[in-house]
Amino acid sequence: MNLYLIGMMATGKTSVGQIIAQKSGLQFFDSDEEIEKSTGLTINEIFRSKGESYFRKLEKSFVEKGHPKNDSIISCGGGLCMQRGILEKIKSLGFVVCLWAEPQTIFERTYSNTDRPLIAVEDPLNEIKKLIRNRRDRYLKAHQVIPTDGNSMDFLANLILDHFKKIQRKLKLIHL
Repeated sequence: MNLYLIGMMATGKTSVGQIIAQKSGLQFFDSDEEIEKSTGLTINEIFRSKGESYFRKLEKSFVEKGHPKNDSIISCGGGLCMQRGILEKIKSLGFVVCLWAEPQTIFERTYSNTDRPLIAVEDPLNEIKKLIRNRRDRYLKAHQVIPTDGNSMDFLANLILDHFKKIQRKLKLIHL
């Protein structure tokens, strides 16, 4: 079983995932980093040269065949689970946790970052709010939703790891 972290950009998916990997010994994968490695392009370069729809195809390919199907922690790009069937697919492969943050928190965490193509606009806070409105229902279909505002990455990692271990124990009991 895998652990998938979904949610908006800057909610802590990569940071929390790396901490969980250190504590658990599981492998860590970041979908965006894996796509960058496989293409030799940054996410910004992919968006600029090939477009968002091409990037979404790369995300789908990553879910289907770009990572191990067991014993891994996967930090998913913010829009990965928005594609038809992808959230259902990752839910069938593991435990899906949505890390949630308020728009203002996301804005404060990203306002000086130029590597976020979806918010490279005149009014990034308004764009973040729009993205959240469009993605909210999908994100809330995760197995677990955890707010990140005001919590340390270490606290969140421990909380998620505890939930994940409980789920694994329950599944082992079912299979006995």
